[in-house]
Amino acid sequence: MNLKAKVYVENQKKRIGEKLNARLALLKEKGLKEDVIQKDAGVRQLKAQVRKMDYRLASIAAQEKLNQERAQAKMERLAAEKAAKEKPKEEAAKKEPEKKEKKAKKEKSEKLPMSEGKSESKPQGKKEKKERPEKAEKKTEKAGG
Repeated sequence: MNLKAKVYVENQKKRIGEKLNARLALLKEKGLKEDVIQKDAGVRQLKAQVRKMDYRLASIAAQEKLNQERAQAKMERLAAEKAAKEKPKEEAAKKEPEKKEKKAKKEKSEKLPMSEGKSESKPQGKKEKKERPEKAEKKTEKAGG
Protein backbone atom coordinates (compact mmCIF):
# COMPACT_ATOMS: atom_id res chain seq x y z
CA MET A 1 0.00 0.00 0.00
CA ASN A 2 1.21 3.46 -0.81
CA LEU A 3 2.34 5.17 2.36
CA LYS A 4 1.40 8.58 0.99
CA ALA A 5 -2.20 7.40 0.63
CA LYS A 6 -2.64 7.11 4.39
CA VAL A 7 -4.20 10.56 4.71
CA TYR A 8 -6.64 9.85 1.89
CA VAL A 9 -7.66 6.48 3.29
CA GLU A 10 -8.25 8.02 6.72
CA ASN A 11 -10.41 10.76 5.21
CA GLN A 12 -12.34 8.23 3.14
CA LYS A 13 -12.96 6.08 6.21
CA LYS A 14 -14.23 9.12 8.10
CA ARG A 15 -16.69 10.02 5.29
CA ILE A 16 -17.92 6.43 5.02
CA GLY A 17 -18.38 6.29 8.80
CA GLU A 18 -20.48 9.45 8.66
CA LYS A 19 -22.62 7.97 5.86
CA LEU A 20 -23.05 4.77 7.87
CA ASN A 21 -24.15 6.68 10.97
CA ALA A 22 -26.60 8.73 8.87
CA ARG A 23 -28.04 5.57 7.29
CA LEU A 24 -28.41 3.88 10.72
CA ALA A 25 -30.15 6.98 12.11
CA LEU A 26 -32.53 7.09 9.12
CA LEU A 27 -33.47 3.43 9.51
CA LYS A 28 -34.02 3.85 13.26
CA GLU A 29 -36.31 6.84 12.61
CA LYS A 30 -38.40 4.62 10.37
CA GLY A 31 -38.83 2.34 13.36
CA LEU A 32 -37.10 -0.72 11.96
CA LYS A 33 -35.79 -3.39 14.30
CA GLU A 34 -32.06 -3.94 14.84
CA ASP A 35 -32.14 -7.24 12.89
CA VAL A 36 -33.66 -5.59 9.85
CA ILE A 37 -31.23 -2.67 10.05
CA GLN A 38 -28.23 -5.05 10.08
CA LYS A 39 -29.60 -6.84 7.01
CA ASP A 40 -30.09 -3.61 5.06
CA ALA A 41 -28.01 -3.62 1.84
CA GLY A 42 -26.82 -0.01 2.24
CA VAL A 43 -25.64 -0.64 5.81
CA ARG A 44 -23.82 -3.81 4.78
CA GLN A 45 -22.08 -2.03 1.89
CA LEU A 46 -20.95 0.82 4.11
CA LYS A 47 -19.68 -1.58 6.77
CA ALA A 48 -17.76 -3.48 4.08
CA GLN A 49 -16.15 -0.25 2.93
CA VAL A 50 -15.18 0.60 6.52
CA ARG A 51 -13.60 -2.86 6.87
CA LYS A 52 -11.73 -2.30 3.60
CA MET A 53 -10.37 1.02 4.86
CA ASP A 54 -9.34 -0.60 8.15
CA TYR A 55 -7.48 -3.28 6.18
CA ARG A 56 -5.71 -0.64 4.08
CA LEU A 57 -4.74 1.35 7.15
CA ALA A 58 -3.40 -1.81 8.81
CA SER A 59 -1.38 -2.53 5.68
CA ILE A 60 0.05 0.97 5.69
CA ALA A 61 0.89 0.70 9.39
CA ALA A 62 2.67 -2.62 8.82
CA GLN A 63 4.68 -1.10 5.96
CA GLU A 64 5.63 1.90 8.10
CA LYS A 65 6.75 -0.42 10.90
CA LEU A 66 8.83 -2.47 8.46
CA ASN A 67 10.45 0.67 7.07
CA GLN A 68 11.22 1.86 10.59
CA GLU A 69 12.82 -1.49 11.48
CA ARG A 70 14.91 -1.39 8.29
CA ALA A 71 16.08 2.13 9.08
CA GLN A 72 16.98 1.07 12.63
CA ALA A 73 18.87 -1.98 11.36
CA LYS A 74 20.73 0.18 8.86
CA MET A 75 21.75 2.63 11.58
CA GLU A 76 22.98 -0.23 13.78
CA ARG A 77 24.91 -1.76 10.89
CA LEU A 78 26.58 1.57 10.07
CA ALA A 79 27.46 2.07 13.73
CA ALA A 80 28.94 -1.42 13.89
CA GLU A 81 31.00 -0.80 10.75
CA LYS A 82 32.24 2.49 12.15
CA ALA A 83 33.19 0.81 15.41
CA ALA A 84 34.92 -1.99 13.51
CA LYS A 85 36.96 0.53 11.54
CA GLU A 86 38.02 2.31 14.72
CA LYS A 87 39.00 -0.87 16.58
CA PRO A 88 41.71 -2.03 14.16
CA LYS A 89 43.41 1.35 14.42
CA GLU A 90 43.46 1.13 18.21
CA GLU A 91 44.38 -2.54 18.25
CA ALA A 92 47.13 -2.09 15.66
CA ALA A 93 48.95 0.30 17.95
CA LYS A 94 48.63 -2.12 20.85
CA LYS A 95 49.44 -5.29 18.90
CA GLU A 96 52.71 -4.15 17.31
CA PRO A 97 54.78 -4.81 20.45
CA GLU A 98 52.94 -8.08 20.98
CA LYS A 99 53.72 -9.26 17.47
CA LYS A 100 57.45 -8.85 18.08
CA GLU A 101 57.19 -11.03 21.16
CA LYS A 102 55.13 -13.62 19.35
CA LYS A 103 57.65 -13.81 16.51
CA ALA A 104 60.41 -14.53 18.96
CA LYS A 105 58.34 -17.27 20.55
CA LYS A 106 57.46 -18.73 17.15
CA GLU A 107 61.13 -18.87 16.11
CA LYS A 108 62.02 -20.78 19.25
CA SER A 109 59.07 -23.13 18.85
CA GLU A 110 59.85 -23.71 15.17
CA LYS A 111 63.46 -24.66 15.88
CA LEU A 112 62.48 -27.38 18.33
CA PRO A 113 60.06 -29.29 16.08
CA MET A 114 62.42 -29.08 13.11
CA SER A 115 65.22 -30.74 14.98
CA GLU A 116 62.95 -33.44 16.37
CA GLY A 117 60.32 -34.41 13.79
CA LYS A 118 61.32 -32.96 10.45
CA SER A 119 65.00 -33.79 10.54
CA GLU A 120 64.58 -36.53 7.93
CA SER A 121 62.96 -34.29 5.34
CA LYS A 122 65.52 -31.48 5.74
CA PRO A 123 68.66 -33.47 4.82
CA GLN A 124 66.97 -34.71 1.67
CA GLY A 125 66.29 -31.15 0.71
CA LYS A 126 69.91 -30.26 1.48
CA LYS A 127 71.22 -33.16 -0.65
CA GLU A 128 69.21 -31.99 -3.60
CA LYS A 129 70.57 -28.49 -3.20
CA LYS A 130 74.13 -29.81 -3.02
CA GLU A 131 73.68 -31.97 -6.08
CA ARG A 132 72.38 -29.17 -8.19
CA PRO A 133 75.39 -26.91 -7.71
CA GLU A 134 77.72 -29.85 -8.42
CA LYS A 135 75.96 -30.56 -11.70
CA ALA A 136 76.13 -26.90 -12.54
CA GLU A 137 79.90 -26.93 -11.83
CA LYS A 138 80.42 -29.99 -14.07
CA LYS A 139 78.58 -28.30 -16.89
CA THR A 140 80.69 -25.16 -16.57
CA GLU A 141 83.90 -27.27 -16.57
CA LYS A 142 82.84 -29.07 -19.77
CA ALA A 143 81.86 -25.84 -21.46
CA GLY A 144 85.06 -24.08 -20.39
CA GLY A 145 87.53 -26.95 -21.11
